[in-house]
Amino acid sequence: MSEPTFWRTEVWHPLSVHFPIAILLLATIAKIVAFLLRGDQEAFWQKAGSYLLYLGCLTAWLGIYTGDMADAIVSRKICDPTVLKDHEIAAFNMAYLFSAATVLNIILSFNLLKVWPMLLRLLVVALMLAGSSYLAYAGHLGAQVVYEQAGGVNIPSTNCAEF
Repeated sequence: MSEPTFWRTEVWHPLSVHFPIAILLLATIAKIVAFLLRGDQEAFWQKAGSYLLYLGCLTAWLGIYTGDMADAIVSRKICDPTVLKDHEIAAFNMAYLFSAATVLNIILSFNLLKVWPMLLRLLVVALMLAGSSYLAYAGHLGAQVVYEQAGGVNIPSTNCAEF
């Protein structure tokens, strides 16, 4: 008898990556909207974007961690491990860009750097846009690993006797 599907380590990665994908894309949209508005609306969207950014950044690193756990299992089963490596590189680039945006956003939130706040806000948005690009690319490569190479997928025997 095999172990339950949930306890397979390579399954934890897809369970943990979809949340930061949605949250970080929403954070980017919220920060862009905030950049275009003024007054109370700007403050609301800035705060919403900041909270989404912090939550998304933390969960992105959780996705990196679970991806490393899955890599040890999946890399032995797929035909082209270079796609998996490119997926990992794009994910790290995404996490670093959103982490840099998070640090700059915290600096802005606590008013630690009093020079050029508008330029810093623009830099946060630019980092988030670059991070979103890497997020989309990492997602595309992850889909290739799963759907083209059956990475992390349990392939049943031809007669499905195990079911």
